[in-house]
Amino acid sequence: MWEIANLRGMKLRRYLTKRLFTGLITIFIVFAINFIIIHLAPGDPIRAIMGKENDDPVLYAALQAKYGLDKPLPAQFFIYLKTAMSGDLGTSIIYNRPVTEMIAEKFGATLMLVLTAAVLSLIIGTLMGIYAARHEGSVIDVIFSGVNYVLNAMPSFWLGLMLIILFATRLHILPSYGMEDIRAGYEGMAHYLDVLKHMVLPVSTLVLIQLPLYFRIAKSSVLQVTNEDYILTFRATGMSEGRIFNKYIFRNAILPTITLFGISMAYLITGVALIEIVFAWPGTGRLVLTAITQRDYPTLMGMYLIMSISVAVTMIVVDVIYAVLDPRIRY
Repeated sequence: MWEIANLRGMKLRRYLTKRLFTGLITIFIVFAINFIIIHLAPGDPIRAIMGKENDDPVLYAALQAKYGLDKPLPAQFFIYLKTAMSGDLGTSIIYNRPVTEMIAEKFGATLMLVLTAAVLSLIIGTLMGIYAARHEGSVIDVIFSGVNYVLNAMPSFWLGLMLIILFATRLHILPSYGMEDIRAGYEGMAHYLDVLKHMVLPVSTLVLIQLPLYFRIAKSSVLQVTNEDYILTFRATGMSEGRIFNKYIFRNAILPTITLFGISMAYLITGVALIEIVFAWPGTGRLVLTAITQRDYPTLMGMYLIMSISVAVTMIVVDVIYAVLDPRIRY
């Protein structure tokens, strides 16, 4: 038993080492591609600082030297890579503040939004898909399928605006913007409840957008596993439907939703900016939008680096969970 446990531990460490290595390679490639695209895009951050009316070549050269934009592109890349590895993501050209500090202030709010929406989408969408699969052709199945098809066709920003109009403008039961009521000055439990109240609309928008993905995957997976030959064999032996579903169908059907969870987390981390702008949520969305419009290279690179790291870590965690749940692919 000790030798088996030791062997499993070695396989686990080897598997984790391999996934970490591929994750680092992925982050480096994404970092390089983003760096090239950002620097080759039209626009000049120095001109944005100076303004259209100021055309002083001396000032222009000085600002270029200050932010390291006077060097060749490969030199800029390796200099930024070296400083980023030490934890320094540079200084924002627009705000003149450390990028690391700016991201640290905003990323927590974004992560809270993303994690809450991702977990709720996984649970609700999977349960709806499983119920619809086990009652295929019923009225509930038709209703669930129709609602999810409609949700799948809705743009996230439009859905968010409709929720604002309904619940904030018409019914006046939920706040339409921000993370908290600054005027109220709540403290303690009242503050947390106020934040939760402000989270309802943006989280609901993200959940409704993600629901169709989990619903379709869960439903199709349950139906596929249910029609497998070994399930028919279990039924022929007289095994109860409850035991067949709990022990065999559910365990195998849930695996694709775990993979989808990692993919949707990657989408939410990178795509939540639009929802944050619609609801004036104090996350990284406004920071990214301003950096794009003003060509703030350090801020953009820092944001994309944090996003790529978050996505890579999420995918590694999902792969490990997948390996634990499915012994056929373990390590």
